[in-house]
Amino acid sequence: MVCDLCNKNVATVHLTEIINDQMRELHLCEGCAREKGTEMEQHFGLQDMLAGLADIGEELGEETGDQLTCDACGMTYRDFRKIGRLGCPACYDTFKKKLMTVLRRIHGSTRHVGKIPARTNQDVSDKLRIQELKRKLQRSIEMEEFEEAARIRDEIRKLERKTSEGFKQ
Repeated sequence: MVCDLCNKNVATVHLTEIINDQMRELHLCEGCAREKGTEMEQHFGLQDMLAGLADIGEELGEETGDQLTCDACGMTYRDFRKIGRLGCPACYDTFKKKLMTVLRRIHGSTRHVGKIPARTNQDVSDKLRIQELKRKLQRSIEMEEFEEAARIRDEIRKLERKTSEGFKQ
């Protein structure tokens, strides 16, 4: 497939634009995609995306909370939707309910759990594993599953020895 913009190179990037319920596919070569990407970044940033997501409730006929105003800085929820940025730390509390909806749409959750990069020190992941095992141990004891609790206890001891030996080196 040939690039839709330059009509010369092989298209390796495929975009789908939806504007006013009209879908348009765009097939681009790497060079044109890079150019188009820069153009799109200039027109649309993260704040535009957040503001757009904040507008979804309005499109769905939900109450948007436009009347909400931050007592500390005077920013309204309507202002946040326009600029995509909060005015001060107090805005997080003022607009909490609406922000949770936006975060849930973006991330699928309102709780950040993070992840451990692959290159992270093994000691860190061992410590996290020990914390997890201690929670399991407590549950096993509460459920009176003593054989399972003993197995978990032994695994915790093994990992603790491993991490303490690692610090001695």
